[in-house]
Amino acid sequence: MYSFLVLLVLGLVAFWLILKKKNMDIWFISYLKSVISRPKVDGPVHVLFCFVDHFEPQWKNRDNIELERARVDRWFKDYPLMAEQHKDADGHMPQHSFFYPQEEYRHEHLAKLSDMCYRGFGEIEIHLHHDKDTPENFTKVMTDFANILHHDHNALPVHPETGQIMYAFIHGNWSLDNSLPDGFMCGIDNELALLNKTGCYVDMTLPATPSPAQTSKVNAIYYAEGRPGKCKSHDTGIDVEVGKAESGDVMLIQGPIGINFKWRTPKGLPHVENADVRKACPPLKSRIDQWVSSHIHVKGRPEWTFIKVHTHGTQENDMDTLLGQPRHDMHSYLETKYNDGENYILHYVSAREMYNIAKAAEAGKNGNPNEYRDFILAKPTFKQL
Repeated sequence: MYSFLVLLVLGLVAFWLILKKKNMDIWFISYLKSVISRPKVDGPVHVLFCFVDHFEPQWKNRDNIELERARVDRWFKDYPLMAEQHKDADGHMPQHSFFYPQEEYRHEHLAKLSDMCYRGFGEIEIHLHHDKDTPENFTKVMTDFANILHHDHNALPVHPETGQIMYAFIHGNWSLDNSLPDGFMCGIDNELALLNKTGCYVDMTLPATPSPAQTSKVNAIYYAEGRPGKCKSHDTGIDVEVGKAESGDVMLIQGPIGINFKWRTPKGLPHVENADVRKACPPLKSRIDQWVSSHIHVKGRPEWTFIKVHTHGTQENDMDTLLGQPRHDMHSYLETKYNDGENYILHYVSAREMYNIAKAAEAGKNGNPNEYRDFILAKPTFKQL
């Protein structure tokens, strides 16, 4: 018995060291708790599917404008051809949310993306990489870029009560609120409060694993509040809940994270699910099943399941996956297994629509979430080329 206990302890220590090596120790216990606490739902589950993109035309390229154009033009040409073949329960095509980096702004690229959005293929939001920044500069940069997107491209909504230009946000290098360890320069302390000040209505950076920027809170929709002089304040937060008032600085909608035992590595080990979609991690059926079963929802409204996956769409090696047959197969599977009208009802949503539906749930709305796509923030008009 003593030998067994020693072996058990050694095994647990070894397992924890493996987790720690891959930064899984940050979130593994929280993940187990989320699995155990998944609610049972009576009646159909409404599946809200949102695809967000860290859309970076200058990826590993700062000088070749022709390469940038080729990347944007591939999406401008091929995405509509793919998306128009698919529809959700409401007749909506897949909605691709282009989170465009402020530091890579070119009018011609945004004009093409705005035209795609005008035709109903998605929406535009804000992405940012920044280091050695200051609160004053960050505030100016975000405010100026939001103004450009809104006034030059009709690409961002306006809050109906305050008139402020609003945007969804994804942080570069996953480093929201300066959440990477010392030595990595990206982000700024107390960034959540600054995001709130400049009009950010939701953050969609997470999940970030295997990055150390990953939070301990997983598979959640929650509010986080910045702490002056502190970083990674969103490591924990207060769940968005039906009938409860909003709190903190920013709502965060996380994508699914976990262990997928049906999706194996070449060594036969289970894959870590981090909601990333690209050539190396294609949208397999087993992954889609896990996205749905992760059951991310507003507390008290479990029949509305939120799925947010992400990619880096301008990297050439991944474009065939994102614009070709694997993407077709993903949508076809969603539209059959998860849109039968009896057990599941599928809704393709943009980042803005997903936020609006979360706020509707918080306000006590129920029934068909399709009714709440514009619950607070109306769809921007965009511009046609």
